[in-house]
Amino acid sequence: MTAENTRVSFFDRPNVEKGMVNVGQSIPFGIECVSNPAVGIAGVYGTWGQSYDNDSLPEFLEQRLGRPIPANERLNLSELGFRSRHHLPLNLTREQHTQLEIEIGTRFLREAIKACNWQPSEVEAVLIGMSAPVSEDYLNRITSAAGIPEGALKVSIHKACDGSTSSLHLALNPELPENEHLDHNIAESLYGKKVLVGGIEGLSRFIVSSHDANALQLFGNAAGVVGVIPGKTMKFLAGRSREVFDDDGVLQVQMYYPHSKQKMDGGSNVDVTEPFEHNIRVAGLMHEPQDGSSIAMAGPMGMVKLFVRTGVQVVREVYAAYQARLDELGMAGKSWAVTIVHHANYKINRLKEKHLLNEGVPVQMPWLLSEFGNVSAASNMIAFLRELPNMKPFDHILIDGFGAGTYYDALAVELGG
Repeated sequence: MTAENTRVSFFDRPNVEKGMVNVGQSIPFGIECVSNPAVGIAGVYGTWGQSYDNDSLPEFLEQRLGRPIPANERLNLSELGFRSRHHLPLNLTREQHTQLEIEIGTRFLREAIKACNWQPSEVEAVLIGMSAPVSEDYLNRITSAAGIPEGALKVSIHKACDGSTSSLHLALNPELPENEHLDHNIAESLYGKKVLVGGIEGLSRFIVSSHDANALQLFGNAAGVVGVIPGKTMKFLAGRSREVFDDDGVLQVQMYYPHSKQKMDGGSNVDVTEPFEHNIRVAGLMHEPQDGSSIAMAGPMGMVKLFVRTGVQVVREVYAAYQARLDELGMAGKSWAVTIVHHANYKINRLKEKHLLNEGVPVQMPWLLSEFGNVSAASNMIAFLRELPNMKPFDHILIDGFGAGTYYDALAVELGG
């Protein structure tokens, strides 16, 4: 782990713009802008809610649970790579949650557009991963409030922690099966256009109905939104997506979004629908908790078994496809500069790294998100933005996403110059 992890609260970072959102008792909000003009990419990331470090978290969670957390249920959060996360007051109403998240989402879109030096009228698509949208028309509401044209394509991806990587994959890779359910190809239609991709995760709201001490200790709020121009500032090289349904219910997640609860043609667990004009919903089937709670999960070792084996296989396949692509381009011998991985927890990522290195797949996985906890679909975009200042024109980057369901997206990209 890096020296970056000595920081605790995100709000204490020197470049964070802080404020309050006037909902309930007022909610702390912070956002950091990152840009790299050399590669033509910029974006923003941040969080909202009260910051709780590992020492102050148990008291807050005991209020939420209504009972003490026994010693055998307390996670060693520092060992898992997390030192802080952000939660909302326990007394917000449903209407206040909706008001808050619309304001938050709007701010992230506005600030991402500003970071890119774009105008809202220039944005032609917004693809956002969300584990549990606060409303079915969430993207319509925040894009409208941010001044983005009504005719811009809006794609909401509900594949848990894989949501933001899946968003980027959809924007770049024309061969993904989701396109088979549409009358146009998403990646082909977005080539050369100004596109926002990211993850916006109000997980403090989402886990409020959970009784699972592990989930309550791990998750928190955050968002990350990046502006890219497919084919110009970011070029697709190779990628793979995979579904392996979690039959055993190792990580059970309530679907707070419409889903047929049926496998689609070809055995897919993903529904692709168009609920509104200029809108696409990509919704993954989940193994839902039987008690109606939002999330129930096995211990950390259960998560390791769930994600590592298939995750290693998917990255290995992408590496083979990437090597073949390099041969086609006459670039044999080049490799990706860094690997951006979903921050499920430090142990999962280190074990994946170990297996991949043993199989000859070069990976460098900087750990960067200790101030947030597990922030699901937001984490890949935040990790990308944290590394963005170090990236150089024509660098190759591996982006690896995985989430409950179980869904995997991994892709190699080349940055612009």
